[in-house]
Amino acid sequence: MPADEHVLRSSFSDRIQPISTPRAMLILPRRIWSDDCWRRIQLGYSSSDMDEKWDVFAEGDVVFLHRSWTGNGVFEATFAPANGGGWQIAKAVVERDPERYRNDGDEYDCLMLELVLSAIVLGEPAKVLREKLVELTRKRSGNTEVPAGVVQHSALGLRSGS
Repeated sequence: MPADEHVLRSSFSDRIQPISTPRAMLILPRRIWSDDCWRRIQLGYSSSDMDEKWDVFAEGDVVFLHRSWTGNGVFEATFAPANGGGWQIAKAVVERDPERYRNDGDEYDCLMLELVLSAIVLGEPAKVLREKLVELTRKRSGNTEVPAGVVQHSALGLRSGS
């Protein structure tokens, strides 16, 4: 799908599943997205192969993030205008059914939400966020030797053209 084509819920036929056990996120990303970034987020993102793990679409001010293989909803983020310009996440919910999304804690959820929007939807390098993902995963698992590439691919996947 071309990068400037709007991804809709209907783009995924009937495989998109809503969050089954929503929980309000206690920690939200603090980033203020520019108006241009917000327009690009609203276009969404559709995975095109097995190495891509996320599908994203927006309806109004709500952005829905789903795992590409299962169609399971993981995050729903409501954006609002930020003071001083740009857009911020005003509230969000995350899946809490452990069969659909493993709960690795509030800090991890906040990081993953921002990382998918930044690295996958916007195609940003997101180096600091990626490093934080590796750090949190290694800490959680107790395995400081797990390769960074394995951590990133497992949770985040790739983005077309990257």
